[in-house]
Amino acid sequence: MKIYVVRHGADEEGYRGGWSQRGLTETGVNQSKMLGKYLHEHAGQYDIQTIISSDLQRAVQTSKEIEAALNIPGSHTSDWREMNNGELAGMLHAEAEEKYPGIYFNTLEMHTAFPGGESPIHFYTRIKSAFQNLCTQLEAKKMKSNVLLVTHGGVINILYYVLLNQEWSNTSSFYTIHNTSIHTFGKMKDSWSVLDTNREVGK
Repeated sequence: MKIYVVRHGADEEGYRGGWSQRGLTETGVNQSKMLGKYLHEHAGQYDIQTIISSDLQRAVQTSKEIEAALNIPGSHTSDWREMNNGELAGMLHAEAEEKYPGIYFNTLEMHTAFPGGESPIHFYTRIKSAFQNLCTQLEAKKMKSNVLLVTHGGVINILYYVLLNQEWSNTSSFYTIHNTSIHTFGKMKDSWSVLDTNREVGK
């Protein structure tokens, strides 16, 4: 039983991310197409039965390219969104600096929320809970395995900390997570573990 976690393709630079609904760049679309092609060509190896993605535009665009390549309809949900940065979402960096000087993900206190958004501890708890719910559904056979999950860098980073049983904060080191890279989590005996990290394809 496996979960393949993928970061969305490259998106527009110069803007705050988080809950931004800005889409992929041409490079990001091409990355997503190449990943879909790779997964189709290696369908026997991955045996993907279910596709889930964040419902933010950059993740949905990535997911739809893979869905088309594998001919599997996807489910797009808010559960797997990036950190909710509230009023800063999709804002130009310069504008954000002017309106909210010094407010970044790693400068917040763990229980302090972005203006109109969520706090780092809420983000961590939300993602840990989403992963636990996904595992429960798979183990109860309420969802077909194997699963491909298209989400965001911050989300995947938290999943590493959860699976490796490491303490996390918004100032913790960030695992290497490239656009459209594959991270493989597997059920080994009675627990989930990391089987493969940051596998880049289509280059």
